Amino acid sequence: MEIVVCVKRVPMVGGRIVVTADGQDVDTRMSGFTVSPHEECAVEEAVQIAEREGGRVTVLTLGPPEAADQLRDMLSLGAQQAMLLETDGREWGPVSTAAAIAGAVRELPCDLLLFGNEAADTGGYQVGVRVAHALGRPVATGIKKLTRTDAGFQASREYRGMQETYELPLPAVVSVKEGINLPRYPSLPGRLRAKRATIEVSHPQWQPEGLRKRRLRVPEETRKRAEVLGSGVDAVPALVNLLDELGVLS
Repeated sequence: MEIVVCVKRVPMVGGRIVVTADGQDVDTRMSGFTVSPHEECAVEEAVQIAEREGGRVTVLTLGPPEAADQLRDMLSLGAQQAMLLETDGREWGPVSTAAAIAGAVRELPCDLLLFGNEAADTGGYQVGVRVAHALGRPVATGIKKLTRTDAGFQASREYRGMQETYELPLPAVVSVKEGINLPRYPSLPGRLRAKRATIEVSHPQWQPEGLRKRRLRVPEETRKRAEVLGSGVDAVPALVNLLDELGVLS
């Protein structure tokens, strides 16, 4: 089975998010980079399927030359091939991104195309669905369980406390959610293999989109503060009043 997994280079933000002065991008000068947790699970799912069924896993990303680092990270987890759709650093929206990916996938053997449910930076939920539409393939999103069948896959997801299951003939497109599996840690042999691996590079043509970004804005933080009620026995009346306001006292 030929499986292609699409990943995205995203900032590794562990602290406060800061926007650039022009309001157009997240300031990543002090950030590392990684792939989204959903996409890491998508790679793990692909590797597990290939281990059970036989086949090959190819990871693909659209991004700057530095995105090759994230492809090598995924190769160290068990993917066999990597493809970089190299950009010049300008922003690609969901329409142009999906068009570039669909164009690349048409040239690849691909029975199952996997995405993370959404990217950690934009959270647009669009690219997987747009690629499936462009390729004319069935698609299921938000999937938490994939089961092989004679015709293809059963894809299950949770929705409003219930479980929905879809029958997908191959070739198909699926976006998975974090929690579908527990991604493995890269082994030392895997890291060495990934370091030596050749990454195929192509240069898709950027396309303008109908939507235009005006600016980014970081939401205002909810400020919290601690109030000292007192010290020792002097704090007891204030504590009793607070518990009464919270409805703890009957």
